Amino acid sequence: MSNQHNQEKLSSARFSESTDAFVEAFTASIQFDNRMYKQDIQGSIAHAKMLTKVGILNDAELNDIINGLTQVQQEIEAGEFQWSIKQEDIHMNIEARLTNLIGITGKKLHTGRSRNDQVATDIRLYIRDEIDAILPELKRLQTGLVELAEREADTIMPGFTHLQTAQPVTFGHHMLAWFEMIKRDVERLQDCRKRVNTMPLGSAALAGTTYPIEREYTAELLGFERITENSLDGVSDRDFAIEFTHFAATLMMHLSRFSEELVLWSSAQFQFIDLPDRFCTGSSIMPQKKNPDVPELVRGKTGRVYGHLMSLLTLMKSQPLAYNKDNQEDKEPLFDTVDTVKGSLRAFADMVPAIQVKREITYEAAKRGFSTATDLADYLVGKGLAFRDSHEVVGLAVAHGIKTGEDLSEMSLETLQGFCDKITDDVFEVLTLEGSVAARNHLGGTAPNQVRAAVARAKAYLAS
Repeated sequence: MSNQHNQEKLSSARFSESTDAFVEAFTASIQFDNRMYKQDIQGSIAHAKMLTKVGILNDAELNDIINGLTQVQQEIEAGEFQWSIKQEDIHMNIEARLTNLIGITGKKLHTGRSRNDQVATDIRLYIRDEIDAILPELKRLQTGLVELAEREADTIMPGFTHLQTAQPVTFGHHMLAWFEMIKRDVERLQDCRKRVNTMPLGSAALAGTTYPIEREYTAELLGFERITENSLDGVSDRDFAIEFTHFAATLMMHLSRFSEELVLWSSAQFQFIDLPDRFCTGSSIMPQKKNPDVPELVRGKTGRVYGHLMSLLTLMKSQPLAYNKDNQEDKEPLFDTVDTVKGSLRAFADMVPAIQVKREITYEAAKRGFSTATDLADYLVGKGLAFRDSHEVVGLAVAHGIKTGEDLSEMSLETLQGFCDKITDDVFEVLTLEGSVAARNHLGGTAPNQVRAAVARAKAYLAS
């Protein structure tokens, strides 16, 4: 059957002249909202079933509509569907083609609904589907972080504050910090899904409909957990889109922080890790270069998601109830946010498990910068010295080490006792990197056995 369909714009008899060609193109959204075709067809089939249930359509008409919409979907997915700017948006393009296929019955489909509640429903269905696609990618990234943490549970590296060496930690412990960030992102997204999964269909243009619709039945068919309580709010609410984009901005902020560390750690100045070649590129003129393009690009893409969040907040800030054409501008930032998040997550979930840690270098780096100074201060407190006094003693020892080039662990017992006579030969147990890390043997601490316990908890969480 030919897929040529009526290109005439479906417009109101209210108008005495046709829309200007530029305005027609300027106001159309089919260029970007056609990605919601599945959700639009899904919602239309559920709406048709409800209209049949309440007696507005008969069974034959329902079958024609379902068969027609099924063919439309097949044409779209085969690349045979002819999108028309004259039909403005995804809804009218599909309805026009349906009417071309099945005749006047196609025009009955829109009974009891408006494009206002139709698009609000489509967007919710679309975001719900994308959330359900993003959650497994988040879990895949978490799994990679846990595997890397377990593999490097004993690998000592410097922990930083202000990007200055602070105290020794393990690489596994550091990976689990990233895991915790993503865990919060998962919880935010799961919580967002609850509010996304609310059905506005039945709100019609803004005031509901006089037809005897059964919104509960439509909601059940579409898998919505609840129904909007107010028709004005139902068609104009985009809080759920803003909330999703807020989740995305926070996630991208976390990925950007990861990216910054990966860029630093893979540099010649740090050399903590080696990123797999397939996630890097070379230089056009410098043959020695191996550029960490994936983390750099994710770091850069974070700004566009921040911009989309601000765009949506600004879009909604001055709108009176109910629906306004402004809301057409919600889709492009939302769609790009989805694409950016999915691409960034895929890259990270693929890359993280393949990171190779240079253990000897991270160990040597942890030895620099007097990373066990706090351990020495705590040791002196244990010997009966007030913390402020012990802090002063260790400061003098560090100043001496800076002059001589010695780490605290490299100083002789006699030298250390010159700063405080309470120091005995057991001090070297706490001045080693291994002793320092192992001493923080509490929930959330750096001790390798605590890292492994945290890995076990993380695995149980991922399996639940």
